[in-house]
Amino acid sequence: MALGGAAMVSAATARPFSWDGATVYFVITDRFANGDTANDVNYGRITDYGSERLNAATFHGGDFKGMLAKAREGYFTDLGVDVVWMTDVYEQIHGWMSGSGPVNDFPHYGYHGYYPLDYTQIDRNYGTADEFRELVDTLHSQGIRVMLGANLNDPGYPTLLDAVQYGFADTGLTAREAARHIPEWNFDDFFAGRLGWKGWYDRGWIRMPDEDWDESDPLEATLYGMPDFKDESDTPVKIPDFLKRKWKGEGKSNDAWVNPSARGLRKDRDWSPMQYVIAWISSWVEEFGIDGFRCDIVENVRLNRWKELNEACDAALGRWREAHPDDPASKWTDRFYMTGDYDNASIDYKPEYAAAGFSSLVNFHFPKHGDLDGIVYTWQTYADSLAAHSGWHPFSYLNNSYHRDADMDNMADCVTTLLLAPGAVQLFYGDETGRRLSDARYNVDSNQAFRSDMNWNDIDTTLLAHVSRLGRMRRDHPAIARGRQTIIDNHTVFRQAGDDRVVIHVKAGSGRPIAVAPFFPDGTVLTELVTGRKATVIDGGISFPSYLDGIAVLCESQVFSPSELVARFFEEGYTKKNYGFIMECVADDYIDHSPANARGNADAVAILKTVAGQFSELNVKILDISGSGDMASARIRFQGIHTGECMGIAPTGRHIEFEAIENFRVSDGKIVESWGYWPDTEIMRQMTE
Repeated sequence: MALGGAAMVSAATARPFSWDGATVYFVITDRFANGDTANDVNYGRITDYGSERLNAATFHGGDFKGMLAKAREGYFTDLGVDVVWMTDVYEQIHGWMSGSGPVNDFPHYGYHGYYPLDYTQIDRNYGTADEFRELVDTLHSQGIRVMLGANLNDPGYPTLLDAVQYGFADTGLTAREAARHIPEWNFDDFFAGRLGWKGWYDRGWIRMPDEDWDESDPLEATLYGMPDFKDESDTPVKIPDFLKRKWKGEGKSNDAWVNPSARGLRKDRDWSPMQYVIAWISSWVEEFGIDGFRCDIVENVRLNRWKELNEACDAALGRWREAHPDDPASKWTDRFYMTGDYDNASIDYKPEYAAAGFSSLVNFHFPKHGDLDGIVYTWQTYADSLAAHSGWHPFSYLNNSYHRDADMDNMADCVTTLLLAPGAVQLFYGDETGRRLSDARYNVDSNQAFRSDMNWNDIDTTLLAHVSRLGRMRRDHPAIARGRQTIIDNHTVFRQAGDDRVVIHVKAGSGRPIAVAPFFPDGTVLTELVTGRKATVIDGGISFPSYLDGIAVLCESQVFSPSELVARFFEEGYTKKNYGFIMECVADDYIDHSPANARGNADAVAILKTVAGQFSELNVKILDISGSGDMASARIRFQGIHTGECMGIAPTGRHIEFEAIENFRVSDGKIVESWGYWPDTEIMRQMTE
């Protein structure tokens, strides 16, 4: 194989994943994307009370199908995301809780996944078990891990509607009356009667008001009036009767939503409350290959229980990998991951939590104003912490489900400080699009405003492009997320992780040299990753005529052949659906000489997305590749299931397999022309016969 016409591109290649440098995308499933309006209303819930304020905490329609569509579009890969963290998928309480606590100024449903009713099945508002599996499998196929939430402290609130539906308390209401919000209702008065309830969680499971618990002790305190599991108890209990009645009444009608690995856990065993809950939660790992959990209010649960959950989930993940040898995620070797919310935690190492299986605790103190003048010193603290504690790292955010702290008028700089920070970082859905607060901010509990619907029809495209550029750089360069850091000056740092070396500079000024000595000697050609431009180090510095977003991220350029670049095109474009990479490796004035007639890199991405929509379970393999001069030729085998309209033929569900020839010309490190030869007649024959 003759190779020639070498192109100079960034040294980044596909990097192995590591949780300590992950970019996590936190999404409230119900608020992200509605892919199936048929599942919007379930269990007698009311979803529309006539105003945005009253609908602050109703179900809004987001579901697995909506997320799957975005995954297939390459939305998450284009952001450089390594992990998608979804709110809990377990079936939630059916009724409403009083919004703003005793104020009760709006109905508060479990749309966010924090109020579980039944840990053994999926909430119908999110979608079916098969739809969830398809979403997880699709994300895994893109190299993206999946996290859910885990809470060992409490079940969901008992509501009037659940009491009527499952008969554990006398409300004096019909199901229709209990379903609608009653502003004058008082939860505390209702909950005070739980000593006389029949079939709900009894005193073997939860703390009761006559037991004289110490409300000043986090391990015994009742948070926000929620029922509190007795996590210290090793006394065997029976599954509450209301759940047994529920499961018996559902029969097989709920099979589409039941977690198959949890079905066998619906029987009484010689177990304590925590043994049931841990078994139920870990069953989601065993069934779907979930990779990690964000654990809620971790200081309110005993450490031995978190350790038991971690061990159960790690074992469950191992069994899932063994049972799915053909799934790309089965080849991953990282342990099950746990992070958690510990009130007001920073990046401090907590050895007792590390011993319990945690790799981090959510960092509440990351600066949230986009101050570029002092950020290198914050980064230094984080990099030093990362280097000091193997297996423990910062986990930082700007906004999340309970905190909207970032300066919304300066999100570009805020995101810059976060995505260039050492350690794991978390984007909250809409951080990248300029999602605004809803009118729920006028309620007493204004937190619901942080969870407004994703603004698909009003995206800040400039901000989205900025976040995507930084996210992809972070994914491709482990030095950014995990490197040892040295400060060069008040706006410049050097980082290194293995053979990956970068200089990061903020507040870049046109024509002003950026100091890179002694890390890159004179004569070194560096690529500025934000723009893709190249320059040579002179007198210990490097200059560019202008900078995009006031940022420069510099790495040493490396020579790749056209064949190597084309091989990455197929891997990133078809297999990983990393469309951001395609935008970078295909020229703006690219010409496609095949019938598809693409013009420019955006058209190239559109073709890749079209193929991904036509064929699910798409497997693309390069059978051979050769190059000469500035040309590369590849023979590729395509395999997939025909699940989208193709060449005017409606989906048939048939398996399709064919070979194609693609020729490419490369100039200045980018694909500038291509000639594709696809067997259209054979493809049509396979779809129709």
